[in-house]
Amino acid sequence: MGSLGEASFSAPTEVVSADGLLFDFDGTIIDSTEAIVKHWHSLGKEMGVDPEVILQTSHGRRSIDVLRLYDETKANWDYINRMEGLIPREYGKDAVEIPGARDLLDQLDSLSVPWAVVTSGTRALVTGWIDVLKLSPPRTLVVAEDVENGKPDPACYLLGQRRLGMSDKANMIVFEDAPSGIRAGKAAGFKVIGLATTHTLDQIREAGADWIVQDLRSIKVKDFDGGIIKLAVHNAVID
Repeated sequence: MGSLGEASFSAPTEVVSADGLLFDFDGTIIDSTEAIVKHWHSLGKEMGVDPEVILQTSHGRRSIDVLRLYDETKANWDYINRMEGLIPREYGKDAVEIPGARDLLDQLDSLSVPWAVVTSGTRALVTGWIDVLKLSPPRTLVVAEDVENGKPDPACYLLGQRRLGMSDKANMIVFEDAPSGIRAGKAAGFKVIGLATTHTLDQIREAGADWIVQDLRSIKVKDFDGGIIKLAVHNAVID
């Protein structure tokens, strides 16, 4: 993870408010890095493309956008849904939940806090991982095939805001690990909590995250009243 060992995750607790919460999925709620690496190694070999080259740019991006760079014949939703739907079944043992994710999402659901998953994965991929890891499914979901342009385009996060029934003036907080997703959240006009789970602190900072935490154990719901969510952010990075 680069320079994490030198980072000081010890900022005083800060209470932040929002009308709704938007979560990326892979790298934020689950970590399927090993599964995705195996998947792209297999597909890269099939396409005759160095998988390490693919992996340098694939995280946080939709498969359709990645495949357009290497094999246009595979860059269609029928193929991608079949392909991504197989990943949890074939590599299920290679994914784990991000620390604190299950507890936080259970707390949000128990309080009926409005939250959504906004992911670069397909519906088949997300629902497959939810089944394998036995996570509570989000009531609101935005997936790769729902938008014309993937992250860092803000369309997916703006759609998540609308699907939660929020006005375009609503105060939203995005949870993201990938620079492309952080940039999407910022481009949508939202605050972003960056998770240092898959990228270096420098990459997360450069993308524009407002806070950086190690994982979701640093986030607690302090209050939900009158439609306003108050989150306690513990042990963020001190710059």
